[in-house]
Amino acid sequence: MRLVRAAYYPIVTRLARAPVPRSRLLTGPAPVLFLVAAAAVAGGVHGGLTDLFVYQYGGRAVLGGSPALEAGDPVTGLPFTYPPFAAVVMVPLAWLPAWLAAGLWTGASVGALAAVVVVVRRRLGRPAPGWLVALAAVGALALEPVWQNLTFGQVNVLLMLAVLVDLLRPEGRWSGVLVGLAAGVKLTPLVFVVLLVMVGRRTAAGRAALAFAGTVAVGFLAAPGYASTYWGDGLVDAARVGPPALAHNQSIYGTLTRLLDGPPPTLLWLAVAGPVALAVLVVGAGWWRRGDRVLGACLGALAMLLASPISWSHHWVWAVPVALMLWQRSRWAAATWTAVFVTRPVVWPPYGESREYGWGLFDHLAGNAYLLAALAVSVWAAVALSRAASSGPVGTWRTGWHHATKMQNG
Repeated sequence: MRLVRAAYYPIVTRLARAPVPRSRLLTGPAPVLFLVAAAAVAGGVHGGLTDLFVYQYGGRAVLGGSPALEAGDPVTGLPFTYPPFAAVVMVPLAWLPAWLAAGLWTGASVGALAAVVVVVRRRLGRPAPGWLVALAAVGALALEPVWQNLTFGQVNVLLMLAVLVDLLRPEGRWSGVLVGLAAGVKLTPLVFVVLLVMVGRRTAAGRAALAFAGTVAVGFLAAPGYASTYWGDGLVDAARVGPPALAHNQSIYGTLTRLLDGPPPTLLWLAVAGPVALAVLVVGAGWWRRGDRVLGACLGALAMLLASPISWSHHWVWAVPVALMLWQRSRWAAATWTAVFVTRPVVWPPYGESREYGWGLFDHLAGNAYLLAALAVSVWAAVALSRAASSGPVGTWRTGWHHATKMQNG
């Protein structure tokens, strides 16, 4: 810590003495940089980020030429359950001290959270001054998926930023690549490849598919033994990452598991999750074609979370851009959506050690709250899309929740 103080004290002193106008200080990047620095310090002091230990283990296994990654991290005992390419991505973390890795990772995650606010607000045509971005990021920390993501040292916020930057920016020669790379770290972003195809961005979808294929090839080169296992039997085993009945698994598969007191047959899960996720994607594609890429991307994310066999509560960091999108349309809707993720009703009923199998009606309603909230937003978006299609030209739309809103072209 003495070295850290010696390195940063002159810089902080110089910045403090510099004559910066107060307005620029608040509207520029300073509030966000301060927040990121505070998060990095807090992460370094706290340390002990469970999933980050596993990420470091994956990176060390690749560097050391380990034949397999399933043995488990020696610190936590947890196995590495991500695609092989994810272990390659974690190589830079491999030999860092735990406190330094935790600090850098936490700071980067909070920085990515602030960047998500900027990307979404700008796409919505709204200003993103530094003080507002920092305030929104601090507020987002109250959402259970966000603080769970930070306390576990998860990668979800970083992947969300990569996907949003790819989807919401104007199409260019690299469009789709970030989506493909994100899918190489966690498979679920492959849903966005389908969305790109549905909205007619087939070139970007092709780049995403090629980028993903490249990650698979890199994984086989770096960890051939683990790659063979992962892309074989391990790929279809939902229980390999934890008990699917656990209340924190807010997916259709998890809900069916709790309702049926056991994992559903694969055909039943596909018969339910497939049509529901496809319907949400269709609605998302409809809004995208009408010019609202933010709503389209958010619905794509909800389809992804509903369809995945395992959608742990910290995967639901997509609650943040959904809240920002709803805020543009209805303050009450945004507040209600946010309240669900702040109060975390999914853990109100008894949970863990298979106690989910004894839930009653109220327990199921509270214990599946994230999924039910996603379905509610999807149904609203479908109804609003139907009204927009029948009541006005592309570019404006109206529902009972708000006045007509001019949409962003794209």
